[in-house]
Amino acid sequence: MTQVDPFAPATLGPVTLRNRFVKAATSEGRSPEGLVTDDLIDFHVNFARGGVGMTTVAYCCVTPEGASAPGQLVMNRATLPGLRKLTDAVHDAGSAISAQLGHAGVVASKRITGVTALGPSRFLNPSTFALCRAITRSQIGQVIDQFSEAAQVAVDAGFDAVELHFGHLYLPSSFLSPWINRRKDEYGGSIENRTRLAVEIAQRVREVVGQRIAVTAKLSMDDGIRGSIRLDESIQAARILDRDRRLDAIELTQGSSVLHQMYLFRGDIPVHEFASVMKQPFRTGIKLFGKKILGEYPYRDLYMLESARQFVPAVANTRLILLGGINSLDHVRTGLAEGFDFVAMGRALLREPDLIKRMQSDNSARGRCNHNNKCMFTVYGRTHCVLDPVQALESR
Repeated sequence: MTQVDPFAPATLGPVTLRNRFVKAATSEGRSPEGLVTDDLIDFHVNFARGGVGMTTVAYCCVTPEGASAPGQLVMNRATLPGLRKLTDAVHDAGSAISAQLGHAGVVASKRITGVTALGPSRFLNPSTFALCRAITRSQIGQVIDQFSEAAQVAVDAGFDAVELHFGHLYLPSSFLSPWINRRKDEYGGSIENRTRLAVEIAQRVREVVGQRIAVTAKLSMDDGIRGSIRLDESIQAARILDRDRRLDAIELTQGSSVLHQMYLFRGDIPVHEFASVMKQPFRTGIKLFGKKILGEYPYRDLYMLESARQFVPAVANTRLILLGGINSLDHVRTGLAEGFDFVAMGRALLREPDLIKRMQSDNSARGRCNHNNKCMFTVYGRTHCVLDPVQALESR
């Protein structure tokens, strides 16, 4: 078997990346007015200077009603000048840049958006006790239009790729979940039907962008919730999305933003830190029941690999991106040897934006992230690694 050089250029659809390292989307909290700030630009330029092949801007709402947390970008024409400044700066630093397009759906908070959240069916969010209303067919059409319009903005702003967020029980992902999706029409029931919204979004986005930029998706393999997204059905969903070359790549993920959130992150549970940013009665509730709500899952290196490797033989046209517990060059080489085309890194790069350059100069280098997960609660303000004194000081 030929060994793949992770530092050599690699193609992603119509785009050539300088290497196989992707900065995974990590909600940033640096856009308080829904617009690009110098702080957001600096955030991504640091990853570009640090050596990543592509950095991913998260979380770009396709509509203000689709926000999942404060301080998120809204992907519309008003954002265009700032987005162009952002992409130019990242390109000048040597990296490609992707925009993660998302609609929070059942994860959206009325406190942030001002409207009741949408889901495939009426649903009571067990973490927030907020009731979500069932989306209508006309609203489904509007959401598809919003994704396509956001993708056009990304093209006009100079992005190299868009990442369609089909994971973590955000709106498209919630359609994949029989726990949330109890529809009786063509969007509910079989896995083919439950994948329909994701397919229609991907199809419309591809029609809009053509081959001008790459189109990828983030897809949950499973979410650790009984009766929700399962691995076997996610493999079928990936096969469906693989048809007709709608996507250039799929980044495989796990977990949800509704319940058992630690299934995505693994490791320490920052209960007290989460409580500190919440109002009563949620502050007391998270202190008392936080571990039960968030779930307890030990961290281990490459913790998504066991599930993710099952997608390699399942897709024929779509490249795969491995995520989860990648902290050394040995981890990267393991993933590439198993048939993945790229690796995505999140917390490790929050801790050390220049980790890729460090690994290239020292093949034995290992990321210094200790998975205390205290970066999780910082999304309610300005996402940063609490172990970095400079970032921590700047976030005060």
